[in-house]
Amino acid sequence: MEAYVSALLIAIPSFTIMVILEIAYGHFKGLQTYTFSDTLTSLTSGITQTIKNSLGLVFILISYPFLVDKIAIIFIPETIWLWIIAFICIDFSQYWIHRLKHKVNIFWNIHVIHHSSEEFNLACALRQSISNLIGFTALFLFPAALIGIPYEIISILTPLHLFSQFWYHTRHIGKLGFLEYLIVTPSQHRVHHAINPEYIDKNLSAIFCVWDRLFGTFQEELDYVKPVYGVLKPVQTWNPLWINFQHLWRLLKDAFYTKDWKARFYIWFKPTGWRPEDVKKKFPIKTISDVYSQKKYKTSQTFNNKLWALFQFIGINFILYFFLSFFPELTIFNRLELGIILLVSIFGFTSVMDGHKWSKTFELIRCSIIIGYLLLPSQSNFYGGLSLLFFNFIITYLLITLVSIFFISLPEKIIDEKN
Repeated sequence: MEAYVSALLIAIPSFTIMVILEIAYGHFKGLQTYTFSDTLTSLTSGITQTIKNSLGLVFILISYPFLVDKIAIIFIPETIWLWIIAFICIDFSQYWIHRLKHKVNIFWNIHVIHHSSEEFNLACALRQSISNLIGFTALFLFPAALIGIPYEIISILTPLHLFSQFWYHTRHIGKLGFLEYLIVTPSQHRVHHAINPEYIDKNLSAIFCVWDRLFGTFQEELDYVKPVYGVLKPVQTWNPLWINFQHLWRLLKDAFYTKDWKARFYIWFKPTGWRPEDVKKKFPIKTISDVYSQKKYKTSQTFNNKLWALFQFIGINFILYFFLSFFPELTIFNRLELGIILLVSIFGFTSVMDGHKWSKTFELIRCSIIIGYLLLPSQSNFYGGLSLLFFNFIITYLLITLVSIFFISLPEKIIDEKN
């Protein structure tokens, strides 16, 4: 876990710089693909996943080392070819996992966050799930386990495989000639994120597009079909935590309210979006039928709203930096404390961005409880005295939030009819 956290200390600043560069490039080219609130949602989604993964909040259904130990029939000598084969095995497994997420109701919940943005840019790549609480990846790494690829190699290559998918989330790079036949490109991935009938559920590969071509899920980006981004059931929120569990909540409600007892069981395994007929009629959910009349979610953020939200985002990033930098020295309880503080803070300020009437009260309670907790005598040696400067920073951040919340107005939900 420490190695993963160390990698994040390099990856996060790198991704941030690339996002800033894309924003600047879009400004100068007259094709800006970012909006303020959407970008903050994407970036905070990345933070939530970082916290979840760092805390190891997952139940492993079956571990890869166990699988290798039980089924390996050969062991390939450790050469460059072993690493290449391992990478191909990871990519092959991710294609099928990705396909499962798109095709089955319960698995869509752990992927909808990635498709939830109605924009398409590098920041979208950071919209990663925290609702995948059951680890089953090893089941799809059966070929790798069969030929005895060591866990150490898989554990090194897996985050690199994930990070390698960042660059192609952009609208600023066109088709790339012969590379379109070898690897996943920005053009192919624009198709994947689009909700046009011609494009939906296509291009599921992660690195090598050969899987899509082999298994019938490839679709070229067409000059006469402009991609429209988002999901057919728009999430209508800037809150990444709610986006992560919104689909699951809908499934739970449908399973509870349906009169069809069989449907309560198989709703989870039906194709994505399937609902029992009785609840579909009684509790209709707004679904986009004509993608070209899509109305993007938007809230009326004033300058003060944006300034306050930006302050929250910067404050949360400072806390995250401390969390990652001192991760090995922190106790499990300290890690959990900081993780909760970060998640609750993200939930609070993005709820204000959504304009919920209760959000200001939530922020007051959030700041008051955390300040009170940190000032308890038992917390006098905050995190083992690692950083008095950090302790003072987090208290100052919370106090400023506590006071400033009285001076901002809640935004209203509006609709941007321009697609």
